[in-house]
Amino acid sequence: MIPAIFLSLPDLRCSLLLLVTWVFTPVTAEITSLDTENIDDILNNADVALVNFYADWCRFSQMLHPIFEEASNVIKEEYPDANQVVFARVDCDQHSDIAQRYRISKYPTLKLFRNGMMMKREYRGQRSVKALADYIRQQKSDPIQELHILAETTTLDRSKRNIIGYFEQKDSENYRVFERVANILHDDCAFLAAFGAVSKPERYSGDNIIYKPPGHSAPDMVYLGSMTNFDGTYNWIQDKCVPLVREITFENGEELTEEGLPFLILFHMKEDTESLEIFQNEVARQLISEKGTINFLHADCDKFRHPLLHIQKTPADCPVIAIDSFRHMYVFGDFRDVLIPGKLKQFVFDLHSGKLHREFHHGPDPTDTAPGEEVQDVASSPPESSFQKLAPSEYRYTLLRDRDEL
Repeated sequence: MIPAIFLSLPDLRCSLLLLVTWVFTPVTAEITSLDTENIDDILNNADVALVNFYADWCRFSQMLHPIFEEASNVIKEEYPDANQVVFARVDCDQHSDIAQRYRISKYPTLKLFRNGMMMKREYRGQRSVKALADYIRQQKSDPIQELHILAETTTLDRSKRNIIGYFEQKDSENYRVFERVANILHDDCAFLAAFGAVSKPERYSGDNIIYKPPGHSAPDMVYLGSMTNFDGTYNWIQDKCVPLVREITFENGEELTEEGLPFLILFHMKEDTESLEIFQNEVARQLISEKGTINFLHADCDKFRHPLLHIQKTPADCPVIAIDSFRHMYVFGDFRDVLIPGKLKQFVFDLHSGKLHREFHHGPDPTDTAPGEEVQDVASSPPESSFQKLAPSEYRYTLLRDRDEL
């Protein structure tokens, strides 16, 4: 017979307190620490991973740690499978090689990964538990809208870029590739799909993907490559979803500025689509080889009045073309000159060579003056960069370094 054990009143109270604490304390999700040994394995096996790149000495990193951990706890209850959602972190002081691999330029940086692939857009929203949890829920939602009747394609929002897939069945390799691409590019395009009998009228020779550009008059484009080839499918859709000339807004300004490339910007009135089309055509014709050295953008004159005033222009002067090097702004001149072959290309080359900067300070280069004409050293200063103000704020991030611009 086991003898009874009697606890004193204080001991009994202590035991009950421990029991209650154990029962009602929520289980906390462990934030996965990534290093060179485990990073590829963990990220490649995660449907979605949100990674916090931080430094212990950074006060903004310290402020984010408890918020990041609590958001992880909230999401873990909704997605308990270990590989559904992973919250992870990288100590960039300890693992500078990983920081360099993902081009971390500020702390803390939150980047999203899907099946090991880093998404181009990092998380730049509010740093609150609710905002982080909502962001993950959005990333876990289906990015593809299913079409139940083909007539739905006639009521699409034609201000967006629409990618439509027509499949015999959902459980197929073709659709899995399409779904994977949609998960990556759904911020840039609207993705739709039709299956079986609904899609049959559009499947003349099997499954296919079409692109519907913005505007009702633009013709559809059909993907002619292998639909089971992820790289081919992804590259084709990315080319359609991410235009050569992008619109800059206050929402994406920080992201575009952080890419570190100077801006070639067309300022135009929102309804002036003709000037935009001319600019797009000339950029494609003259500057396609410069795609990796400068960002081609267009901006609403009304919304971006301040940069216009910076270069002594108003919306009444639009359309206006300018370069913002993140140090100074330079004006192209008469917009109609963009149609002169090579004129826009020379404008960009003059930025790269430093000629624009020199001429603003010292007047025209000697080679640009007529024979016998006296060269005068005209002291002037180009307007300072206006779009640099859209860069990541020092009140929100610890910036690692200053870039060298022209």
